[in-house]
Amino acid sequence: MSQEKNRFFSHGTIERNVGLLMLLTFLVIATSGLVQIVPLFFQHSTTEPTEGVEPYEPLHLIGRDVYIREGCVSCHSQQIRMLSSEVQRYGPYSLAGESVYDYPFLWGSKRTGPDLARVGGRYSDDWHRAHLRDPRIVVRESNMPAYPWLQHTSVENENVQTRMRALRKLGVPYSDEQIDKAPEQLEGKTEEDAIIAYLQGLGVAGRDAAAEAVQRGGE
Repeated sequence: MSQEKNRFFSHGTIERNVGLLMLLTFLVIATSGLVQIVPLFFQHSTTEPTEGVEPYEPLHLIGRDVYIREGCVSCHSQQIRMLSSEVQRYGPYSLAGESVYDYPFLWGSKRTGPDLARVGGRYSDDWHRAHLRDPRIVVRESNMPAYPWLQHTSVENENVQTRMRALRKLGVPYSDEQIDKAPEQLEGKTEEDAIIAYLQGLGVAGRDAAAEAVQRGGE
């Protein structure tokens, strides 16, 4: 009986049986994935926010949605990897705890444009306005499309409270008071204001903690 079992799972038998090969391949990949992923749900470094990181303010939250809608995520990653060349160019590498309030996360791997994980505070609001309206004004070789319509589109009527309530169900700790006052932050604001606010906040809150992590890693 044991010999028959061994023959059934022999290398030759598996190679000749496409269905069995696919099943065993799936089981190996699934098991390997679970072994790597499941422990992350129990590590504080991946489930707890990095020191200083708070849920998005209403204007930033709307700006993030505009960023996704306009396809910025297709050309810009938000994940600085643990490579010296990336740290030198973009700043301290990204920590998992910086993205605990991101649903969905926007790490990405496509870099038609530069990584934006730590773009916050690097340029002025006026620079961002010029860049969004006509990128070639500030970066002559840029192939980024222009987004002039953002400056004319108001966000006052956006359903930001509904979005915040949905995120609270996913674990983002918005209070009732924050949700009630959210529309006030959108008064007189445009989509351009919102996306600039979002960009100016990227990577700022967790920058010090990330810099300390980089320093510890180099010691």
